[in-house]
Amino acid sequence: MNLSALSALSPLDGRYASKVSALRPLLSEFGLMHRRVQVEIEWFIALSDAGLPEFAPLSDAARSYLRGLVSRFSEADAQAIKDIEKTTNHDVKAVEYWIKQRFATHPELEKAGEFVHFACTSEDINNTSHGLMLKAAREQVVLPTIDGLIGTLSGLAHSLAEIPMLSRTHGQTASPTTVGKEVANVVARLANARERIADVKLLAKMNGAVGNYNAHLSAY
Repeated sequence: MNLSALSALSPLDGRYASKVSALRPLLSEFGLMHRRVQVEIEWFIALSDAGLPEFAPLSDAARSYLRGLVSRFSEADAQAIKDIEKTTNHDVKAVEYWIKQRFATHPELEKAGEFVHFACTSEDINNTSHGLMLKAAREQVVLPTIDGLIGTLSGLAHSLAEIPMLSRTHGQTASPTTVGKEVANVVARLANARERIADVKLLAKMNGAVGNYNAHLSAY
C-alpha cells in the first residue's frame, strides 16, 4: 500500500502532513539518527580531552572533520546507518559503526576508533539525543510559530477592540463584550502557555548503566 493521507498510520503523516513538515527533519527517525551522531561525536571529542594517556587531544582538523559529519548529515547517511542496522540488529550500534567507517581515511581518528561509544550505554546516547531533538523543535519551530500567532492575534485584538459582541455565560446571553477583548483573552492565555513551554528544563543523563561510573573504570 502506498503512503497517502488515507494509508498513513498517523494524521500527522496524512491529513496534517503539510502542517508539521518543519518538524520532520527534527523529530523523525532521521532526526534521531542525526542527534545520535552528534552525541557520539561530542563524547568522542570530550574523551580526547579527558587526559587519557591512550587518547591524546584531537587536532583542530580532526575536530572540524568530525563536527562536519554532524553539520552535513544527510538522508543518504541515515540510510547507510539503516543498512548497517540490518546486520547489527541494534540501532545505536549501527551509528557507532557508521562513525568508525568515516575514520578510514584519517589515521589520527582511526587509531582512536575504539573510543567511539566508550563507556556508554544506548540510553546515554538516546536520552541526550531526545533532549536535543526536543530543544531544536522548541527553538526552531514551536516557539517561533507561537510567537507568530501571538503577533497576529495581538493585531486583531487592537483592530477589533471597538467591535461589539454578544457574550454568553452558562449557555445564556450575558453582558456585552467586544471581539477585540475576547481575542486579547486568547493572546494572554497563549502567552502564558508559551512561557511555560519555554521554561521546561530538558534533562538528560550520561553516566552508564546505573550511574556509579564503576563500569567506566572497570572498562578502562
